[in-house]
Formats: sequence, structure tokens, C-alpha cells
Amino acid sequence: MAIIEYSGSAGFERRGQPEFSNGHAYEVFRPATPLRVETRMLGGGSPRTPIADLSIGEISSDGQLAHHARTQFSTPRPSLFFLHVQLEGESVNRQGGRQAALKAGDFTLCDGTRRFDAAFAGPAKMLVLGVPEAKLRRHIACPESLVAVPMRGSEGISGLLSRFLCGYWIDCSHELGAGAAERVSLAVLDLLGAAYADVPRPQSEPSSLGMAHRIRIINYIESNLHDPDLTPTRIAEGCKITPRYLHHLFSDQDETVARYILRRRLDACARALESGAQRGRTVTAIAFDHGFNSPTHFGRVFRAKFGVTPREYRRTSTRCA
Repeated sequence: MAIIEYSGSAGFERRGQPEFSNGHAYEVFRPATPLRVETRMLGGGSPRTPIADLSIGEISSDGQLAHHARTQFSTPRPSLFFLHVQLEGESVNRQGGRQAALKAGDFTLCDGTRRFDAAFAGPAKMLVLGVPEAKLRRHIACPESLVAVPMRGSEGISGLLSRFLCGYWIDCSHELGAGAAERVSLAVLDLLGAAYADVPRPQSEPSSLGMAHRIRIINYIESNLHDPDLTPTRIAEGCKITPRYLHHLFSDQDETVARYILRRRLDACARALESGAQRGRTVTAIAFDHGFNSPTHFGRVFRAKFGVTPREYRRTSTRCA
């Protein structure tokens, strides 16, 4: 456990090495009383466990405005998204031209690569879950479009996720083994993806028609990854746009539509190969489940991405578990 590094008002001091910040800091304004952030790695134990890149912490406030800032490091560090879960009291979380007012049990998502603020009107406690961007994108398409959207902890899957995280935080003083920690991590991320699956995508200001189309395209892709006939032409037809416009929308991205589909399929297959629940199934069956129709092609592209064959990847994951 550690106290996160924070900067800003006078009278603050650094207390130990921040396990949780990962290059992120909270800057606190009015009044100059400490904003305590207790942190524990989700699953406990060594940072080398498979779940070490998920972290969880608690903010205690007597009424402050916390500003998140990204600290610069000489070596690159993974970008994080933060899930703010209100434990006690109330807060208002602002990012991307929107704000989410939270009461106990509610939560919202914040993009750690951009500025955001969390205002506490009085005594309050907030649970903060840090998720690497790459890992979150395996479960939520375009999470940046969902920042500062309030999710209620009193209903549906969002309520289930809130109760799971709050219960885990109360009971996470014991250390989990690597295998159990991995399963807890996947449960959290699956619930997170399910909670946001049907949330309408509000547009940030200024509004962007192109961004709205990209979000719709990515949602279509994510819903049809298992279809081996998923092609840019099929996607354009499903989204009622021309193939030319589809490719234009991805022209300023880091990867083409086809490469995005391939990466997401490979990520899904890797998760299945890591899963203990899938150990009785063949590598070929898992590949076919996720839209591949050639074991040879699957093995080649999997090795190109992960540096090992699918079977070697599965054996390594089994030994780690």
C-alpha cells in the first residue's frame, strides 16, 4: 500500500513510491488539506503477477477540487483510463465538455491522457480503478467517447460492477495468487464492457460527424468479429456508408479497417487461450470462433503479433497460472 504522489497546494509531501500513478498525478486546489490516495495492486502481491497492470485505490476528501495531470517521464509509460466509483458522499467529474454527478455507488470513466477534474463538495470517498488503455480497448470500443458519462450503481449491470468493486476493495487485504488475480481481472473487465455495451455514445464538444461514424463502425465490427465474412464492404453496407468513405474515416488512424479487425480478433483469441475455462478446446476451434477460417493463416498472423505460436502462448499462460 502507498500514498499516491500528488502536486499543487503548499503543505503536501510525497509519501513513498506511488504504485498506482504510473505517470499520473492529482493536483489539489482549495483547501490545502491532504488528498489521501491509498493504493493496492488489484489482486495484491507482486507487480509481476499477470494482473499487475490493473490497480485500485481510494481517495478521501474533505471538500476539494482534484485536477488530474499526466507527469512527463523520460521513458514512455502505458496510458491509463480511470474508473471513478463513488464510495461515500458526492462528486462532480468533468472531462471532454461533459460532467458526471456521482452519488454513492455511481461511477464514471475518465481518460488519463487528458485533463479531468473531480470536485468534492464535502466529506467523500472515491474508489479509483486504473486500467491500461490497451487492455480497456479489448472490452470497450472507443472508451474516450464515454468519458464523464454517469453510470448508476443502483441498477442493472452497472450496479453489479459497482457492488463487485466495492466489495473487493473492502476484502482485498488478502493476497491472491496469480491465477486467481487474473480471473478477478477478467471478471472486472467483462463486467465493465457489459455495463457500457448499450450506453448511447454522446459526442464531445465540438461535435464531430466523422467521430460519430467511426464509433458506429467500431461498434459494428466488435459485434461481428466472429463472422469470417466481415470485410470493409460488409461493414460499409451494415453502417449504410460507402466503402470509400469507410476507408476515408480510418485514413488518419494508426491502422486500416482490415488491420483493426485482425488485431481485435487476435486479442480475443489470446484471451481465450489464456482462459482456464477454454483449456478443453482446440486452438483451431478458438480461432474459428473468432472469425478465422484457416488454421495456417491464424498461426502465421498470431506468431507475427505475439512472437510465439498459439500453442506455445497457451502453454506459457498455463505455466504462469
